[in-house]
Amino acid sequence: MESLNKLKIKIFADGADEKEIIKLNEKNYIKGFTTNPSLMRKANIKNYETFAKDLLSKIKTKPVSFEVFSDDLSVMEKQAEKIATWGKNVNVKIPVTNTQNISTCELVYKLSSKGIVCNITAIFTFNQLKEIVDSLHKDTPAILSIFSGRIADAGIDPEKIILDSVNLAKNKPHSEVLWASTREVFNIFQAEKNGCQIITVPHNMLGKLSTIGKNLNEYSIETVKDFYNDAQAAGYEL
Repeated sequence: MESLNKLKIKIFADGADEKEIIKLNEKNYIKGFTTNPSLMRKANIKNYETFAKDLLSKIKTKPVSFEVFSDDLSVMEKQAEKIATWGKNVNVKIPVTNTQNISTCELVYKLSSKGIVCNITAIFTFNQLKEIVDSLHKDTPAILSIFSGRIADAGIDPEKIILDSVNLAKNKPHSEVLWASTREVFNIFQAEKNGCQIITVPHNMLGKLSTIGKNLNEYSIETVKDFYNDAQAAGYEL
């Protein structure tokens, strides 16, 4: 983990498995946590508020993002205001639009003006980002979550929008750009190179961080051994 400790970028853990989150909270290199309704459903969370408050009773200093889930912007606002009361380390996740493609920039403006720290999520385009940055209060911290992995899934290099986003976000000095939808460990180094302040990494990928800096010749031999051992265990013959 030596090379990991040299990075300036903050690594957040992305998931909703409470036991895993508690374990990860003990790791110094984990600087915060993100969740979303899809991850919570996957983790079989039945009661949103109960889960959140129980988690916050154990995670008291590192930031934790909880997302609103209404499609109605007025209800979204009420949910955001409620979530924000759960703790000083709570970041309220607001999707960049609702399902009808109505921008949430006015809602972000209201919340940010009240001092509520928003994590604006599911940002895919520079135009979306520009609207949101313009909506942020200059004195209120905010996180801008760019879904780099899904952008790459569309066959588009996410690094340009990341770099443009980092430069634009400088207009609101309390905002931070987060590399989201992380697909591989190398994304951490890409995010750092392009100036992101944060990257959020799925729990299952965090287990691969131990391979950072690994000797590639040794890694090659280990891989070949895996192939060989699996073939032997399967009893393959020709």
